Amino acid sequence: MPFATTENISDFIGKQTGVSDWITIDQDRITQFAEVTEDRQFIHVDPEAAKATPFGTTVAHGFLTLSMLSRFAVECALILEGDKMFVNYGFDKVRMITPVKSGQRIRGSFTLMSAKQKIPGQWLFKYAVKVEIEGEEKPALVAEWLSMQFV
Repeated sequence: MPFATTENISDFIGKQTGVSDWITIDQDRITQFAEVTEDRQFIHVDPEAAKATPFGTTVAHGFLTLSMLSRFAVECALILEGDKMFVNYGFDKVRMITPVKSGQRIRGSFTLMSAKQKIPGQWLFKYAVKVEIEGEEKPALVAEWLSMQFV
């Protein structure tokens, strides 16, 4: 996890702040997500039926892949000196490009697009985030993610 101060934050704009470790998206994780969200569509939870789809197997929910950004941020998001907390502020853009098949590994890549102090002690960060799938040419998703940091 990279660290910065309010004085040098501009040095990080346009630069990659981190690439996370790989995380396996296995069927158990997909099934648990289906239960929590009550989205039990067969392409997520029925391996036999999913064999007949163009994917050939079950795939993770797009929102499961998106939710992994929180996990990736632990390794990749820039932390300001004196950080008290940071919270999810939303997205300017999200595109789910390639489904993540059960058993595949994904990782997050973060680039800081902007950092603006909204009021004293409150900073709005915008990241270009890409979730890569190991061995795949196209990413699982790309997003412009906003987070608010309090110092």
